[in-house]
Amino acid sequence: MRILGIDPGIAIVGWGVVDSEKFKYKPVAYDSIQTAAGLPVEERLNQIYDALSNIMDTYKPDAMAVEELFWNTNQKTGIVVAEARGVILLCAKQHGIPIYEYTPLQVKQSVVGYGRAEKKQVIAMVTALLKLEKPPKPDDTADALALAICHANVGASVLSKYYKM
Repeated sequence: MRILGIDPGIAIVGWGVVDSEKFKYKPVAYDSIQTAAGLPVEERLNQIYDALSNIMDTYKPDAMAVEELFWNTNQKTGIVVAEARGVILLCAKQHGIPIYEYTPLQVKQSVVGYGRAEKKQVIAMVTALLKLEKPPKPDDTADALALAICHANVGASVLSKYYKM
């Protein structure tokens, strides 16, 4: 199974493509989509959509795992990130890619084994599980890879039917 993990954002969208078979993971590609702060929101959303569409066309994932948003104390930032997430979901839907959502707690539990793990622990486990020479940068990219690994773990089990969007 080829999984596209997405860590949504407006300034940085982390993404990672992972092939998974029987709880063995192989990194295919990973990076981030970055948009400039000075651009109008609609232009930033368009850039995210276009870049993500290209990633989906190039790597042809079987599923997309995306992080659920938790409410941010900064309402303005939270709304813009939610708009970016909406564009991400729309892009996957238009490409016919099934969407699965996971909370940060679920991702940490799946990747590290502890739902309250620190970010550095998640990054270390992603690096180890994917046998990467160095930790992926930025952190959003590591989070996206963790989402893909989480879905590989859940998607291989009977629990997968409960996480489909």
